[in-house]
Amino acid sequence: MIPLLIFYIHIVGITAAFTSEYQKEGLSAGFLSVGFFVLIFSVGWSISSFFLKYLIGPPGFGIWLNRDTLSLVILTVCEGFFYFYYFKDSKKHTARS
Repeated sequence: MIPLLIFYIHIVGITAAFTSEYQKEGLSAGFLSVGFFVLIFSVGWSISSFFLKYLIGPPGFGIWLNRDTLSLVILTVCEGFFYFYYFKDSKKHTARS
């Protein structure tokens, strides 16, 4: 259940990133942000699973929070911080009157 919720969060994030970049810079930038999102997700999930394989056994902390679910949770938290700063509009680029 937790992995399904995490995948839904990622689908909403991909949609938001595509929409934001599409409105700012066009269709190609929207698809580029989707590709970037998918790349970061797939590589990040592989890396977090690799590290947790050495720290936690396959059962993890129970049926709801096994090793794979825990790696997805860690990935989502790290991605949340990263995407917050990556897609944040900077105030420095606004023109002064």
